[in-house]
Amino acid sequence: MDKTTQQALSKVPQVTLLFWIIKVAATTLGETGGDAVTMSMNLGYLVGSIIFGVVFLVAVAAQIRATRFHPFLYWLTVIATTTVGTTLADFADRSLGIGYPGGASLLFALLMISLFVWYRTLGSVAVDSVHSPAAEMFYWVTIMFSQTLGTALGDWAADTAGLGYGGGAILFGSLLALVALAYYCTRISRTLLFWAAFILTRPLGAVVGDFLDKPLNAGGLALSRYSASAALLAFIVACILLFRQQAAPALKRESIRVERKPETIDQ
Repeated sequence: MDKTTQQALSKVPQVTLLFWIIKVAATTLGETGGDAVTMSMNLGYLVGSIIFGVVFLVAVAAQIRATRFHPFLYWLTVIATTTVGTTLADFADRSLGIGYPGGASLLFALLMISLFVWYRTLGSVAVDSVHSPAAEMFYWVTIMFSQTLGTALGDWAADTAGLGYGGGAILFGSLLALVALAYYCTRISRTLLFWAAFILTRPLGAVVGDFLDKPLNAGGLALSRYSASAALLAFIVACILLFRQQAAPALKRESIRVERKPETIDQ
């Protein structure tokens, strides 16, 4: 076997329990951090989206240029996607006046289009196929749409649906538990379950983030958005430092050999 048959390097982490713990913390940080800029600093949703959009583009460019998996860079990029997702969802839902149903429907359509184009272009949307610049670009754009959709779903459930922050956390936590049960008890596509869980962790983070920083009369704990964001960031850094993460195993790129069977002559 020549050197062209080799395992490509992956720059995304293995999907383990630690991955999901950090993911939920990162999505919660995205909610508190995004609200800190748009609300506490009174910059508004549009300006906040522009600021975090620039951070997102810089982080993705750095992630694509990297030659191997860097935990801090990867999770910085995830946090960038979730903060820009928070401000974009709020801008779509509130500033554009289309409401939570309209915003969620639009974002769901964008997410499905991203996954469809990714699959049609590269043939797979699995995490273990993310080992080329093109796949990474699709991966991060899809994540950004999923984070934005998750924000809209979380706000919709907590506010419009009347579930409150506690009810929203129970709802999305229960849905995540069902996804985990399906993973261990069924043969449903692991790629489908991954993206379902990835989307659902965002509204869970959204309602938990709102629960931390919203006023007491609105059902929250009225914590400072700055202190809540700092605590969440410290927790994420501690997880990265204390627990080692490895890169996800990548699919093998193997040359295809076509062997021709010798022809037989019937006599």
